[in-house]
Amino acid sequence: MVPARALASFYFAYFAFIGVFATYFSLYLDKRGFSPAEIGILMSLLNVVRVVMPNVWAWLSDHTGAHLNIIRVTFSIAIFAFSALFFATGFWQLFVVIVVMCAFWSAAMPIFEATTMSYLEGDAARYGRIRLWGSVGFIVAVSAAGWWLDFVPIDWLLWLVLALMLVTLACAFIVPERITPPHEHDAVPIGDVLRRPGVGLFFLACFLMIASQGASFVFYSIYMVEQGFSKATVGVLWSVGVVAEIIIFLFLPRIFGRFSLYHLWLLSFGLTVVRFLIVAWMPSVLALQVFAQALHMFSFGTYHATALAVLHANFKGRLKARGQALYTSLSFGLGGAVGGMLSGWTWQAWGAGWTFTVSSALALAGLALILLRPDVLNRQPG
Repeated sequence: MVPARALASFYFAYFAFIGVFATYFSLYLDKRGFSPAEIGILMSLLNVVRVVMPNVWAWLSDHTGAHLNIIRVTFSIAIFAFSALFFATGFWQLFVVIVVMCAFWSAAMPIFEATTMSYLEGDAARYGRIRLWGSVGFIVAVSAAGWWLDFVPIDWLLWLVLALMLVTLACAFIVPERITPPHEHDAVPIGDVLRRPGVGLFFLACFLMIASQGASFVFYSIYMVEQGFSKATVGVLWSVGVVAEIIIFLFLPRIFGRFSLYHLWLLSFGLTVVRFLIVAWMPSVLALQVFAQALHMFSFGTYHATALAVLHANFKGRLKARGQALYTSLSFGLGGAVGGMLSGWTWQAWGAGWTFTVSSALALAGLALILLRPDVLNRQPG
C-alpha cells in the first residue's frame, strides 16, 4: 500500500523550507552587504555540494536499505549546522557553514524521490499527484514569508527557515521505510547503464536545463525588488510558478498518455528559452513576469516528470537511489552551481538583462541537443 499522505507531508514540508530559503536568502545576503559575485558564490554552494554528496548518501542508501533512516540522521545534522548561521558573519564563515549544512541535507531528496518512485512502481503520472503537495508547500511558505518579511527585519528569515527544517524532520519520521525487493539488475554495474545510447546525453541535457535556471534561483528576487516590486509581490511571482507546477502535475496522467517523452522535452526546453528572454528584457511589466513564471510548469513540471520516467526505466533495483543521485548531482548540483556562479559574474560585468539572456542561451543549447540527438530520451528497458 502506498503511504500517500505521509509521502505528501514530507514533500510539503521540505519544499516549504527550500522555497523560503532559496527565495529570500539572497535578499538576506544582500542586506548584509555582500557583493553580487559573493552572493552568486554562496548561493551556488547549495548546488556545488550536490555534485558529490548525494552520490555518497545514495551509495550508502542502496547498500544498507536504510533509506529513511539516512534521511533522518543527515537532516538532523543539517539542522545543527544551519544553527551556526546565527553566529557566522564574514564571507568565509558563511562559506564553511553552508558547505557543511548542504553536505548533509543533500541526502534527503534523491533518496526520498527514489523511495516514492519505488512505492509507485515507476508510475510518473501517479507521482504528480503526490509531488504536487511539495509545490503547495512552496506556495504557502513563500507567499506567507514574502508578506511577513515586508514587516519584520530580514534577520528573522533564519528563525523561519529553522522552524521549517524542524517540521521537515518530523515528517521524515512518519514515512514508513520501503523494503526494496531483490531485482535481476542488482548486479548490473552502474557503468553499464551509463554507457547505454542516450543516457550520457540525457544527463547533459539535464545539466543545461538547470544551469539555465541558475540566475533565476540566485538573482530573480533581487531583480524584481530592483524593479520596484515589494517582497510580497516577489513571493506571489514565485508562487505563480509553483501554481503552474501543481496544474501540470494534476494533468500528468493525460499528458503522458497523449505525448511522447521526446515531444514533452522539446516543449519544456523551448518554452524555457522564451521564459528567460521575457525576464531579461521586460522585467518591469508585471503581467509578462506572471506569464514568464507560469512557464515554470514546463521549465520544471514536465521536464522533471519526464526525467524521472527516464531514470526509472534505466536505473533498476539497487541502482535506483544512485540514478536519482546522479540526476541530482549533474543537474541540480553541477548545473545549478555553474549557472549560479556564471550569473554572479555576468550580473556584475554585463548587467541583469544579459545575465538572463545567457540563461535563455543555455536552454537553447539543450533544445538543440534534443533536436540533433532524439536518443537523449531513449527509454531502454531496465
